[in-house]
Amino acid sequence: MRRVILGGLCFLFVMMMPVCIMAGDLISQADELYDQGGMDNYLKSGDLFAQALNADPGSYEAAWKASRSYREYANACKENNVEGWKDICKEYGKLGMNFGDKAKELDPGNIEGYFWYGCSVGNYSDGVSILTALKEGLKDKTQSSFEKSYEMDKMYNDGGPIKALGRFWFVLPWPLQKKDTSLTYLREYHQLYPDDAEGQVFLAEVLLKTDGTDEAKTLLEKASVSDEQYFANWAKRLLSDI
Repeated sequence: MRRVILGGLCFLFVMMMPVCIMAGDLISQADELYDQGGMDNYLKSGDLFAQALNADPGSYEAAWKASRSYREYANACKENNVEGWKDICKEYGKLGMNFGDKAKELDPGNIEGYFWYGCSVGNYSDGVSILTALKEGLKDKTQSSFEKSYEMDKMYNDGGPIKALGRFWFVLPWPLQKKDTSLTYLREYHQLYPDDAEGQVFLAEVLLKTDGTDEAKTLLEKASVSDEQYFANWAKRLLSDI
């Protein structure tokens, strides 16, 4: 009987090997594309990660990396003002959310699913509007995902959870918006990453709404000369309104 059981386990293992190898190959190809950066590579890598998850439905790595790739694709399209970027954010932000949810389901003890799910909601909201996202009940789930990320490792992705929570509490409409909470997180982030143009712009926007105009102006002047053109242009627009 023991031989029969062991034989059955060996057969099952051998049968599963090609699936695992195929998923691993797809993930390796996708990793290479993602690391190269750029809109096309983000999209292609997302598709490969999705194929890897289809080949191996239990792959946490494939799930969270698909979420990240689709989110980065949507975000890059927005920042580069690609024609139809709102529709792209709607479609691929939603895909990022779905794969992030899958990652959380597969491994609720790790940070990646929570963080990239929350970021994907942000891009989805860019496409459909924050009010629509709120009507769909996404506020609490996004908040809890970012808070969970912060608790697990607030330094993940170069302090991503800190910056994300700061932005989250600012972009919500009244009466949900909490400018003081936003300011606390964004100041924490700025202390850690003072030269990050995105963080400078986010913090400046809150300061402009909380009687911190002089400090905001200093931050925006720094951001306006950043190599990150999207945020440099954003800073210049805000400066022109002061």
